[in-house]
Amino acid sequence: MPASSSLSRPRVGRWLILAIVSSALLLIVIDMTVLYTALPRLTHDLGASPSEKLWIMNAYALVVAGLLPGAGTLGDRLGPKRLFLAGLVVFGAASLVAAFAPSPGVLIGARALLAVGAAMMMPATLSILRHTFEDERERALAIGIWASVASGGAAFGPVVGGILLEHFWWGSVFLINLPIVLVALLLGWRLIPRRPGQPDRPWDLVASVQIMVALIALAYAIKETARRVPSYEAAAIAGAVGAVALALFVRRQRRSPAPLIDFALFRLRRFSAGVGGALVASIVLVGVELAVSQRLQLVAGLSPLQAGLAILPIPLAAFLTGPLSGLAVHRVGAERVLWGALVIAAVGLALAAVGLAGDGALRLAGFTLLGLGVGGAMTAASSAIMLNAPPERAGMAASIEEVSFELGAAIGIAVLGSLMSAVYTARLALPDALGVDQGVRDGIDEALLAAQGLEPQAAQVLTRLAQGAFDQGVLAVLVAGVVLLLAAAGAVALGARGAPVPGLAVARH
Repeated sequence: MPASSSLSRPRVGRWLILAIVSSALLLIVIDMTVLYTALPRLTHDLGASPSEKLWIMNAYALVVAGLLPGAGTLGDRLGPKRLFLAGLVVFGAASLVAAFAPSPGVLIGARALLAVGAAMMMPATLSILRHTFEDERERALAIGIWASVASGGAAFGPVVGGILLEHFWWGSVFLINLPIVLVALLLGWRLIPRRPGQPDRPWDLVASVQIMVALIALAYAIKETARRVPSYEAAAIAGAVGAVALALFVRRQRRSPAPLIDFALFRLRRFSAGVGGALVASIVLVGVELAVSQRLQLVAGLSPLQAGLAILPIPLAAFLTGPLSGLAVHRVGAERVLWGALVIAAVGLALAAVGLAGDGALRLAGFTLLGLGVGGAMTAASSAIMLNAPPERAGMAASIEEVSFELGAAIGIAVLGSLMSAVYTARLALPDALGVDQGVRDGIDEALLAAQGLEPQAAQVLTRLAQGAFDQGVLAVLVAGVVLLLAAAGAVALGARGAPVPGLAVARH
């Protein structure tokens, strides 16, 4: 069974391979957002500080984004199958450690190890599909299904977390990974064809460390400036470290004969549009879900399961629209689908913002449109990236595509999460008569915990004020998301003016 021709591979075999890599991808993207509904309980059980909460959430996305460029090149060197299977093993082991983590520090370390496994698998999934489906129409549909899993899975994470927390402890959100890892490992070993790697292709570990340091340092700088009492010195140092590491990474890539990221790819307009669309869609999806899922629990008083079910329309709609968008890309072009989907997502998010506090029907319609738009945007972005990159750059293109998703997730958590915290801190007006510690301005978790030690009337006042301030922070996130989506849609639409309809010329050579 030749590995290089999808036409010689049985039809069922190709789609079964898609199912295997999609199941692994589902684990990766669910782990990005599964802690949203678990965060309040996890914070309470482990006694995590606001800073530790940040790194529990951000360690995964930042480490993945930092390692992905190197992992893509490593996949080209070793072959995608070997890297995919090794990543499954690392991911499974890290899931076991995370499930039974006794402290925030151990959990942060386990999340970083999960990210190593995810970074090994993600470029390999797309590279495997790129070589498994050589028929252009089938490949577009396969990438559409892949993208719907990526977008729908990320949106489905809070639902999974809510269902598990209804019956089990917070560690179950990691333990559930193990049976899926085992099945994917066994089937992948048997069914995924082994493609020869390029052993002469160098792998730049130094550059991988440089970009990871840059991302983590810049995220820390952003978060520090949003604190109630920020340390501008610490933020400035972190920002400088991040900027220097990023500059060193770019310089090293430009001088390298075999770079982790070939910046020449960004001269391809359709490729760059796909990267930008993926980045913005991921920023908005992750940032909005983080804000809304916490608001539903901490303000509306829903359980983790109820909060997860309340945002269920987002992943369901994203799952539905992914394959359909893949077919539409083949007919009208990736850029047209991309900007149209971003507009739909913006309209949906605006409706959700209007109906968030009261109108359930309006909120449902908004979440549905948001899911449809994000699912379509991620499919179109993936197609624009993968189908406009040369075949010999499949691993690199896959890593860039997934860096866009993971970096978007990290930015969504760091920037939109910091915006929410900053607005909460600024809008929380505390009467002197309450006599509470000013630490309640750091977050609504601290305020609700402080309210438990007050007299009933004072507790009611503090809770009402904190929830009102938090609501304004969530609204700020939703408005920022609408602005980002519309700005990205406008940029892609302007770039697509006068472009030929197919938009996949590079992929056809």
